[in-house]
Amino acid sequence: MNRTITYHISKSDSGLRIEQFLRRQDYSRQNLTELKKMHESILVNGVWLHLNEHLHTDDTLTIRIQETECSEKIPPTELPLNIIYEDEDILVINKPAGMPIHPSQNNYYNSLANALAWYYEQQGKPFIFRCTNRLDRDTSGLTIIAKHMVSSSILSQMVREHTISREYRAIVRGSVTPPCGTIDAPLSRKPGSIIERTVDFEHGERAVTHYQVLEEKNGHSLVSLHLETGRTHQIRIHMKYLGFPLIGDYLYNPDMEFMSRQALHSYRMQFTHPITGEHMDFIAPLPEDMQVLGFDH
Repeated sequence: MNRTITYHISKSDSGLRIEQFLRRQDYSRQNLTELKKMHESILVNGVWLHLNEHLHTDDTLTIRIQETECSEKIPPTELPLNIIYEDEDILVINKPAGMPIHPSQNNYYNSLANALAWYYEQQGKPFIFRCTNRLDRDTSGLTIIAKHMVSSSILSQMVREHTISREYRAIVRGSVTPPCGTIDAPLSRKPGSIIERTVDFEHGERAVTHYQVLEEKNGHSLVSLHLETGRTHQIRIHMKYLGFPLIGDYLYNPDMEFMSRQALHSYRMQFTHPITGEHMDFIAPLPEDMQVLGFDH
């Protein structure tokens, strides 16, 4: 993936070394190491310079990212892709339920990564799969894909710093009590299982979920959930801990009367664009299978 990023140096940044300036733009040390290896990747006013050179007011700093490698062991597969947004730095995709994020032994050709490998191949572009927020196979909704090493690094830092706002929608049976609140319960792997997680106040990692009931219909509740942390199966475990597990969840609540997968959807994401700094806000409406009880938002 080739990407050219241009910065115009202001008076406040004059005197900084190129390395210092790029670190202030949230380039990682690994990004800078990789840029050093690329031909004419760092230009100031059209001249190829080293990272230790100084910048001056009104300079034009050009970064040329040149990635030619492809992700190994991800065979391109023609699969439908619901692309919500795309530019030179990121993709935002509405992932269907039943599609894994990564290939695995039993899902080698039907993952989101396979679909994107095909999408890039058709454009004649190299493809390295960099998914920012990984969804469970049977969780639908929004996920962000970084298109190059710099946007990937910055988005990963945003995940670590919890600056990406993520809202999920879930369906549970009954009337949730209390109708809003915060679940602060640490999670760890369930003893004897490589998949399941459980609340563990002694050894678990901190996990915080904020929730609010949006609507009640037909004996069920539609719940909005905001993640403060992003642990594996966090919402599924936290709602079970509250006493209202998600319907259709084969691991934690095999209530399959209305849903054949966990009723969980990545509904909304808000974040600052990793390169332009623009505020980004995306919504993916509830999929059809989650509208079965009359919920439509």
